[in-house]
Amino acid sequence: MEFRFELALAAHLEATTDWLIARQLGGAVADPGGRIMDLCAVRTTDALGDRAAITSREIPSLAIESDVGAGAAVDWRDAFDCSIEHARSVVDRSIDCGFFEVERHNGRRYVRQTTRYPDWIDSLVGIENKPDLARPGDLDRQLRVDIALGLFDEVILATESYVTRAHLNRLPDSVGVWRFDPDDGERTVVREPTPLSPDEPGIEPTNAEPLRTDIAVVDADAKARKRRRIAERAYGKGWRTYDLPACDHAAPTDDGRPYCEWFDRIVDPATDCGESCPGYEPAESPDVDLRAIRDERSPWVADPDGVSRSQSGLGRFL
Repeated sequence: MEFRFELALAAHLEATTDWLIARQLGGAVADPGGRIMDLCAVRTTDALGDRAAITSREIPSLAIESDVGAGAAVDWRDAFDCSIEHARSVVDRSIDCGFFEVERHNGRRYVRQTTRYPDWIDSLVGIENKPDLARPGDLDRQLRVDIALGLFDEVILATESYVTRAHLNRLPDSVGVWRFDPDDGERTVVREPTPLSPDEPGIEPTNAEPLRTDIAVVDADAKARKRRRIAERAYGKGWRTYDLPACDHAAPTDDGRPYCEWFDRIVDPATDCGESCPGYEPAESPDVDLRAIRDERSPWVADPDGVSRSQSGLGRFL
């Protein structure tokens, strides 16, 4: 149920906003796997086009944070605050995606940015999906972590349930609330979110026990780095992170969601499909290009030209 709801909301937001939408991204800093945000939305600045021109893929955060600039090429081994093995991997990925270019000096590899990293991230919205509020799970802890940490500019709870005053009273005041119908795509704003303070230090609960809660104080710089990583991950990943089922009943929707004609609904290919399904009919996966759909329906660019030295105006440094 939650997978179907999540994909419907992602498709709706992609169609009705200019946000970049991604699913299932880490939303914590001190304990990166301790909080996974269902949907992350990136509001962008006018510099999005400059970011899109570099690569369709995620730019490694350590490459952006390194001492590699867009001027003189530097020895990559001196530019990273991490192990040599990790730095080598980051450099290789950055060259491969077009953010770094390489030249040789005395047999050593030197690198520089192909262009300065643009200031393309305006704000981040974290959306927690709970279709059925009668089954809230760990909702209270999740939202209180989000508010105390303040990693996102806004946090929103999305649900299919009717939202009562009692529900609202149990939620942190800063959390916005949407009621969303995944069948007809109607979204109602029950309560607007209150903007948080991502530029200030935050408190991240890292371990909760009956009589004790461990916390970490996360400074503003660490939050800024994590926010950029979330935005880069969102740009490279998007929300269509599944493979379409290799089944004769697979009939993807126009926006690329995995619809099943046997069940007459959206299915989760990872858990619903395969030989254990009573309606399974082996076939080739549908010939649908999910990247092309994303390119057509969102600000993301599938095949940018890349940035050359002449384009970025950096030829004078060569």
